[in-house]
Amino acid sequence: MIIDVHAHWGPWFFTMDVAGANLATMDRYGIALSIVSATEAVIYDAPAGNRTLAEWLATSERHLGYVTINPRRQADAERDLREHLPTGRFAGVKIHTDYTRSPVTSPQTREALAMVAEAGVPALVHTWGATVLDLAEVCESTPGLRVIAGHMGADGYPYAIEAANACDRLYLEPCYSHAPAGRVARVAAAVDRTRLLFGTDSTLIDPASAFGAVAAAGLDAETAELVAWRNAVRLFDLDITA
Repeated sequence: MIIDVHAHWGPWFFTMDVAGANLATMDRYGIALSIVSATEAVIYDAPAGNRTLAEWLATSERHLGYVTINPRRQADAERDLREHLPTGRFAGVKIHTDYTRSPVTSPQTREALAMVAEAGVPALVHTWGATVLDLAEVCESTPGLRVIAGHMGADGYPYAIEAANACDRLYLEPCYSHAPAGRVARVAAAVDRTRLLFGTDSTLIDPASAFGAVAAAGLDAETAELVAWRNAVRLFDLDITA
């Protein structure tokens, strides 16, 4: 079984977009469940994208959603969390710090993450380079907050190791548009394996990239199973068994 904790729903403005093949792509790689954010919500209008995603999720048995929030629009964020999380179709919150121009250490993002902690769900937060260290600091200082470092810092994956070892409520997922040799293996060898997740960045990027990177890491069978789905089940409190 495979659970993809970093996926999207809806078309992108990038040429590698594979949105039209979502379910077919999941089937091809054996992905049982994808947790998705609405592309519209991430790059343009969070409330509108969340509403459209909510309508679509009601028709899908193989997707759960992230409520995307813009830290600069606190009132919208509060309303969307109240409206969508109780439906049971949304498993967490998505914050893209770059598109919203809201660094994780900004007062707005700190307040947004405090709201997420109060809601009791995990937050998937975009990280790149050393910003994963900032996420660890904010997580550690926010009681009850659980965060997934999206891309585990991308080219800054050595910082992700430091971040995960500094905060036991920070999880890592590996999707990245490049594939540096040894990246996943190095991280897996250095952090608690119960905090490693699997993410693809589909529909922006074909899942082949993430699958290849994880396969090349040569994880032992037990660790591979934790990464593939068991850690996600526990983090999101999903009613799934093997």
